Parts: sequence; structure tokens; C-alpha cells
Amino acid sequence: MGVEDKKELLKKYRITIIITMLNIVIFLVLEMGGYTMNNEYMYVNGAMYPGALDVDGEPWRLFSAMFLHFGVEHLINNMLIFVLLAFRLEPVIGHLSLLIIYFTSGIVANLVSYEVMMYTKDYVISAGASGAVFGVIGALIPIIIINKGRLGDLRLRGVTLMAALSLYYGFTTDGIDNVCHITGLVTGIVLGAIIGKVIDFKTKNQYT
Repeated sequence: MGVEDKKELLKKYRITIIITMLNIVIFLVLEMGGYTMNNEYMYVNGAMYPGALDVDGEPWRLFSAMFLHFGVEHLINNMLIFVLLAFRLEPVIGHLSLLIIYFTSGIVANLVSYEVMMYTKDYVISAGASGAVFGVIGALIPIIIINKGRLGDLRLRGVTLMAALSLYYGFTTDGIDNVCHITGLVTGIVLGAIIGKVIDFKTKNQYT
């Protein structure tokens, strides 16, 4: 790949690349400094915990927790899905829209997860980009529908099946924050519907 090709790739997919690299670099730094499967270590480095928000007043954890992962498998699972879908989505909706979907979905998902934990008194240390990634999955659903059932090589059936299987995996696996996943998905659907209608209004099926 030549220099110009690399520049074009970065220009077209800059947000996808930056977010992915940030997650990988942060994971590697933390892994070199400790053990990312250790709850206490992850909490010290920015993971979310209800007491930290409710008692210590640290709302920034709603954001920082999105870049932390419990082990390499957790990181790879999230980033593979994100890259696979965001590479299709970013050229269509633009850099800013992808940023809005990713971070809004992730923060809202963490916030709702926090509220549910406060209500149920079932407190756990949580982290991961899953809420944001589910937001990207959710955003694709209305955008594909608006674009008559497809977006490049993505089809509505495939994306909805991915969402269903991902949710199923969460419900059948211990230690998964399903509230975060569902909230991220729903937030992404809402944002995707809004952004998709704006794009459709401006471009009239320009994306295929």
C-alpha cells in the first residue's frame, strides 16, 4: 500500500481507525502495568463502579470505562465487530455522526447500567466498549432500512442476526452487562434513525 493509499484510508476511515487504536494502545499500556482481568486494578484505572459515581462523584468513569477491557479476548471481540461495521458506516454518515453514535451510545449505556445497579443494589465493576459497539450495530438497522434493505454488502437480515446473536451470547454468558448492551443498541437505533433520515433527505439514495 502506497503513501497516497494510506492517506486516503486514514481520511475515509479516520474515526474508526482512531477509536480502534486508542482502545488497543490503552489496553497494551494497562496490560504492561498490571493485570487487566483484575477488578481492583481496572477500577483504579477508570472502570465504572456505582460507588465511584454516587459517593466519590466521578462521572468521568462513564467515559473512561469505554476504553478499558477485561483481557485480550474482550478487546478483540469488541474491536472486530466495531471495525467490521464502522468501516461500512463511517463513509456513509461521516466522521462526526459516527463519533456521536459511538460516544452517545456508550455513555448512555453506562449511565443506564449504573442506574439499574443502584436500583437493584447489585454492584459490579464494569468496563468495555460494548455499549458503544452495540450502538453502531443499532444505528445500522434504521440506516439500512432507509436505504431499501442494504448498505453496500450489508443486509438488514445479517445485521439484525448479528444483534440477536450478540444479545443471546450476553444472556447466556456469566459476567456480561446485558443492560449496557440493550441500552447501547436502542440508543444506536434512535440515533441511526435520526441521522439516516437526514442523510436520505440530503443525498436521496446516494449510498449503496
